[in-house]
Amino acid sequence: MTDLPNNQGRPPLFDFSAGDRARDRARAMDGDRFLERAAAEGLADRLAAVTHKFEKALWIGEAVPPEIVPFAQTWICADFDAQEALAADGVFDLAISLFSLQWINDLPGALIQIRARLKPDGLFLAALLGGSTLIELREAFAQAEIDTRGGTSPRVAPFADVRDLGGLLQRAGFGLPVSDVERLTVRYGDFFALVRDLRAHGLTNVMSARSRHPLRRDTLKALLTHYANHHAEGGKLLARFETLYLTGWAPHESQQKPLKPGSAKARLAEALGTTERRLKES
Repeated sequence: MTDLPNNQGRPPLFDFSAGDRARDRARAMDGDRFLERAAAEGLADRLAAVTHKFEKALWIGEAVPPEIVPFAQTWICADFDAQEALAADGVFDLAISLFSLQWINDLPGALIQIRARLKPDGLFLAALLGGSTLIELREAFAQAEIDTRGGTSPRVAPFADVRDLGGLLQRAGFGLPVSDVERLTVRYGDFFALVRDLRAHGLTNVMSARSRHPLRRDTLKALLTHYANHHAEGGKLLARFETLYLTGWAPHESQQKPLKPGSAKARLAEALGTTERRLKES
């Protein structure tokens, strides 16, 4: 997926060419991409709860998973560089992203673009990895580099917080924004089984500021020791993953709107069957 330009003058957080290479290697592997499978099921579950009928849908990224296909009559698969699919505003009833927004340097800008492509009352759904993903690996890398090199380098990408993403949906102009999270802890027999899973998902280090030097043996040894001592249970290494789901609607006059402050017709105390008392002024 081609990245959006960074218009704020800051160095990009992610190296998109490295990300493309990581995903190409992942597609060539025979690994179990369980995170993608679970997230696709999560998106399908959320779509199944919607009564709308979708005619023309946009899939942002790669081919549409089979769990998603039945929910729309026509699917257009496109990246942000596919101008023929993304140039026209207000043409889609539905837009879905399965981890394709994970390494976007301008996520607020991407959400604004997606919002513009939806018809009024069109639905946007996305799955991204959340803030606690690989927190054990992040900590083990940091401590190992401090112990062996006297400092740290970017090793595990930062992941967004569920509350921050809800705010980004609002800033992008989505109505009725909802963000929720599903958590999964995986137990690994050894560290290299974790590494294989990360490579199968394309989750290798693609940060622009990453070190280009191979991992030193003493750092790797310190990493393995710290991980085993601090993030293991019953002889298994623990790895946490968070999947964040975003739901937002292109605004439409039929959608429910919040009441203005002070417009309530009944007091909360009456509903609760209690007595209302005023606080004394200080």
